[in-house]
Amino acid sequence: MPNAAVSTNVGGMGAHWTAACPRPGDDELPDVLDPALLEVAMTRAEQLLAVTTHAFDRAPLIGAVQAALADHFDRPHRRPVGPMPVAVTVAEDGELHWTGPAVIAGDLWERPQVELRAGTVARRVLREEDRATGVEVVDVATGAPGTVHARAVVVAADAFRTPQLLWASGIRPAALGRYLNDQPQIMAASVLDDRHVPAGAPVDSAVPRSSASTPGGGAILPLSGVSWVPYAADRPFHGQVMQMDASPVPLDPGLTVRPGQVVGLGWFTRKEPTADDRVWFDDAETDAHGLPAIRIDYRLTEADLAAIDAATAEITEAARALGTPLGEPFVMPPGSSLHYQGTTRMGPADDGTSVCDPTGRIWGTTNVYVGGNNVIPTATACNPTLTAVALGVITARALATELAGTRPLAQEASA
Repeated sequence: MPNAAVSTNVGGMGAHWTAACPRPGDDELPDVLDPALLEVAMTRAEQLLAVTTHAFDRAPLIGAVQAALADHFDRPHRRPVGPMPVAVTVAEDGELHWTGPAVIAGDLWERPQVELRAGTVARRVLREEDRATGVEVVDVATGAPGTVHARAVVVAADAFRTPQLLWASGIRPAALGRYLNDQPQIMAASVLDDRHVPAGAPVDSAVPRSSASTPGGGAILPLSGVSWVPYAADRPFHGQVMQMDASPVPLDPGLTVRPGQVVGLGWFTRKEPTADDRVWFDDAETDAHGLPAIRIDYRLTEADLAAIDAATAEITEAARALGTPLGEPFVMPPGSSLHYQGTTRMGPADDGTSVCDPTGRIWGTTNVYVGGNNVIPTATACNPTLTAVALGVITARALATELAGTRPLAQEASA
């Protein structure tokens, strides 16, 4: 996985992402959860992330792009092509702002019982038999160790470092770190053909913005309309289509390109989950934080390669349906999607193929939970953020029930 990457920040993907929050569909949906429960959690996740399909209604030519794609992909049994659901707030003056950790947290950091420890690394979950008692931490600047006592512990540190911390803590279910899933990614670009452009479409690239907008203030230029070709079981790919403010390659001299007429296409395919695709940890070597060094075993199966070939053919057709392709599609190196999943996957039973139960509680523990993309158990092609947050909602509500003193979740899971 040559393009594997991790980041250290408050908010995880919320610190750097495209804000795409599509819902999974068909066989992307986790079958370990009651569909009604998952629907409620998805709706709550959309509220927390401020998901909208109207952020780019003003984007030039977005209707033309979606109409061209719809002619090519829409079928009676598929979700239709349309605007990408994105985590973006539309202000009263029309300004667009990405959803980030501050939006999701709201007044959380102002509450007296909540503390955010910046510059602090968790080194180990402390336990007494099957129950966590807290977390061993270290101050990055000073190296001073410390202990945080807790009634329950939730580890949500991405698909690489969540299993790393659990491994370092001696919490090692058989599936820990296994079933690593990175969505193969194919990229292409095209210039929207004039036949799709409505008469009188502006050539001027200026887009009105309020006088209050300032560079770096968090506002988004509404040029880059984002469209969506949803996943379907009969075409197991997810398409993210972005209109760009500039071409990624030189254009023919004299070609007049309107705002939104250069279109970038990104197709994601499902990755076949296998236990041998994994992140594992070298106890003989440590990383910069003193944790076992991360190692990755990962390969594309014959089924994965066939899916990539099919997606490459399809994205070529999509680029041609839009207009003039800009070069040939290309496959990004493994790890490029940053949509890492599966390493602490959810499952219905403690049978060695999952790390946690449908509430996110780790098998063999009574109060240790996991969250993040790594909990997603199914092979998906769509952006995983909304699904991960929905699963987090389920975990948070289950944990709140337990901490309120009702029947323990370990009993509920076995009832």
